Amino acid sequence: MENKATNRTIIIAEAGVNHNGRIELAKNLVDAAVDAGADFVKFQTFKAESIVTKSARTAEYQQKNSNAQNQYDMLKKLELSYDDHYVLMDYCRERGIQFFSTGFDLESLRFLKKLGLTMFKIPSGEVTNFPYLREIALFKPEKVILSTGMCNMSEIEEAVKCLESFGLPKQKMTVLHCNTEYPTPVNDVNLNAMLAIGKALNVPIGYSDHTAGITIPTAAVALGAVVIEKHFTLSRDLEGPDHKASLEPQELKVMIRAIRDVELAMGDGIKKASPSEAKNKAIARKSIVAAKSIKSGETFTEDNITTKRPGTGVSAMNWPQVIGKMAARDYEPDDLIDG
Repeated sequence: MENKATNRTIIIAEAGVNHNGRIELAKNLVDAAVDAGADFVKFQTFKAESIVTKSARTAEYQQKNSNAQNQYDMLKKLELSYDDHYVLMDYCRERGIQFFSTGFDLESLRFLKKLGLTMFKIPSGEVTNFPYLREIALFKPEKVILSTGMCNMSEIEEAVKCLESFGLPKQKMTVLHCNTEYPTPVNDVNLNAMLAIGKALNVPIGYSDHTAGITIPTAAVALGAVVIEKHFTLSRDLEGPDHKASLEPQELKVMIRAIRDVELAMGDGIKKASPSEAKNKAIARKSIVAAKSIKSGETFTEDNITTKRPGTGVSAMNWPQVIGKMAARDYEPDDLIDG
């Protein structure tokens, strides 16, 4: 997994459960992520009976976007089978994109480890789940991404300490700022909290976005996010809990292009003339020129010289040194004053 050291933000296209439990739809999502230029396409791995009681109510946004009466019924229809995972991994390999998935229960985590995953994502809802955190840390993964929706700083710090206590070094963690509302109101984003997380924990930071559109994740990259995660769907008109807060394929492509442009635009931080603008110095800057006819031997004064383009002569910044000197030759108006 690359990071800011290579000046490249990792972009995770979050397919999540937007496949609606259908493998062909899931493969179409892989195609869309590839076409958009994402680094990873991420799904969700869970057994409904392992993560929710049968009476657990749905969130308000889930009620709006799904006909399910409770979380269990909703999630049961959105499961990917273990066989589906093998199919999707092979398909991702064939299409040249990295497969990724979030496990939501211990059995699913162990299955993902069996699949060979060396990077694990801790979703926002599991930040306060001690057995879950312990399980991931004991895997000794190469990388852990921790989402922090609904968290305050003390909960994030406690989760990080828990992971560390079971042998996961902090340098293997990337912490994502997140807001767990779908879609997130812009006034609730609080991107400065992402910076606060990085400062408090001294870890790489990123952003898991649930706002509508692409403005906020693009801004997060400019602020230093090394990972961006964004939900996408084939169509926001599909039934399901997350479609309405997801980008459609063309929008995902535009977001990724914008992020790559921001990366290029950030540069090395050294203020200097760029190769593209250096040629314009002579055109845009000014030289010292004669404001009127000047005879040889006359003194240059505030009245008989001025500054005009082009900047091919004596720089206008040398004005104090030129004033009071004697002209060594005759000058006509607009002639460049000799150095």
